Amino acid sequence: MKLYHGSTVAVRRPNIHKGRKATDFGKGFYTTTSFEQARKWAVLKMNREQSSRAVVSVYEVPDDILASDLAVMRFAGATKEWLDFVVSNRRGEESARYDLVMGPVANDQLYATIRLYEQGVITSEAAIEMLRTHKLFDQLSFHTAEAVGLLKFSEATAVGGE
Repeated sequence: MKLYHGSTVAVRRPNIHKGRKATDFGKGFYTTTSFEQARKWAVLKMNREQSSRAVVSVYEVPDDILASDLAVMRFAGATKEWLDFVVSNRRGEESARYDLVMGPVANDQLYATIRLYEQGVITSEAAIEMLRTHKLFDQLSFHTAEAVGLLKFSEATAVGGE
């Protein structure tokens, strides 16, 4: 299976300790199965950092990675469990209990809805209904050295800038 990571540089050796803690699935190395989503992340990061480059790194992983002996959490779409997990991680409350986590991306467009749920303004059912109106891309995050060791770098492609 191919996975993609958007950045301003080619990431040949992913580092699980470099990312921010208060993200969707906690601190880890984030990838997606969508080249287009990784390209968007790379361009967004390029603009935020005022960099001149946006790069998508491509990795190969075993097709059965989610069925491995690793501790895996997989969310099949925007569910109450996913919503609570994301809110908890963004508050910095979740610990790194999983080697791998896969589920929808709670990007900036979705975060307004998640924030309303987090503040108790809307119910989980209302939040999930609102989230269903968006195209949800997936993300697969790696949280341990054992898990990230399964990523085999294959190439990097410049997708913006220069």
